[in-house]
Order: sequence, then structure tokens, then C-alpha cells
Amino acid sequence: MALGLRPITGDPAIDRDNAEELMRVQPGVDIALANLPRESPGTLYITTKQVIWVSDVDKSKGYAVDFLSISLHAVSRDPDAYSVPCLYTQIETEADEDLNSDNSDSEESTHVHDLSVVREMRLIPSDPTQLDSLFQVFCECAELNPDPNNEDQEEEHDWITSADQMEDGEAEDEDYLSHNPTNTLGHTNGHQDLAHNILELQINDERFEDAEETEHEGDDSHHH
Repeated sequence: MALGLRPITGDPAIDRDNAEELMRVQPGVDIALANLPRESPGTLYITTKQVIWVSDVDKSKGYAVDFLSISLHAVSRDPDAYSVPCLYTQIETEADEDLNSDNSDSEESTHVHDLSVVREMRLIPSDPTQLDSLFQVFCECAELNPDPNNEDQEEEHDWITSADQMEDGEAEDEDYLSHNPTNTLGHTNGHQDLAHNILELQINDERFEDAEETEHEGDDSHHH
């Protein structure tokens, strides 16, 4: 199966013969691909296998991406990362090119000629209060589509809740993440090693706190 975003025309195609089910239909959703201008309005369809956006203005125009191609999704409410709250996704592609380059002043930057190179997609509901529920649906569907290349099933789909938990190089590319963990919630469909290290760090911190408590109790007993 090819990775990446793909164009669609007409009504969303759902492969019910292979147990694909429609999970959510969300009207009033804008879409922004890479650093290109946002397109509006549209309707978002989330199935157990893919994410589909169809323009309300031109029903023949739409985009689809499989959950297997979505490596990360997160709620972004940081205005420094994007002007409005959105659901940010990173898409795995087979291309080396990236539309997020410094040619934003050129004519080509306002048009997508090859969807297969798009690595970022933002979904912007007209009602921002829908973001958290959309995020939960994304999480459920991501769980249904584990990385087939991952042999360690126990470490799948770990949680990323702040930019501080990302590696320095990775965080530079993921500018959607707020440094305030209360404003950002993220979920990875992969990156298990990083998430596992984070969990180990959290466990070690808890053990350290327990050790401190034991030490203080010991000091108190000496004073009695």
C-alpha cells in the first residue's frame, strides 16, 4: 500500500466488504496542507481505516489518507504554531521532497501538484470545542491500525503530552507542539523507542520520589 495523501473525487468510498466502518462525520472543517493556504469549508469523514475530507464547495475535490500513513496526531492550541486551534497530523511519505520548504513566495507554493509529498495536514473545525472528541476518535482508529513493521506490540501507541518529551531534532519539525502541556495533547502511531524512554524516565522519577520519602521518614525517626 502506498504511503501519503491522495486525491479523491465524489462521495467517500468505504470498503465495508473489508470491515471498514464510518466512525465520525464532522461538517464545517477547514483543511490546510503543509504550509499552503487553508481550504474551506468541507466535511470530515473518519473511518476505521482512513481520514477523508471533501470540499462542500466542489464535491469533486477531496483528500484521503490511511491511518497507517499518519505517524502522529495532536491537538494544537498554540497561536505561535498556528493561528487557530486545529488537529495537527504528520504523514509518512515515500518522497524525499517536502512542501514545507522556503519557496513559500513562489506561485507553486499556493498549489499542491503532488499530494504524495505532503507531510503535514491540519484539520480546523469551525467549532474548536470539537477538537478533543475528534482527537479521541483519531486515537481509537490509530489503535485499530498498528504499525505492521513494529514487532514489539506492547509498546505501540504511547502518549506524547508536551514538546519537552520529544527529541530535539524531532521537536524542531513538530512546531505544532506547545511548551505548555495543558494546551497540547499528542498521540504517536510509532516512535515507540522514544515514548518508551519517556515512560522509563517517568518511572525512575517516581522511584526517586519514593526513595526521598523513605529517607525523610528515616531522618524523622532518628529525631524521636
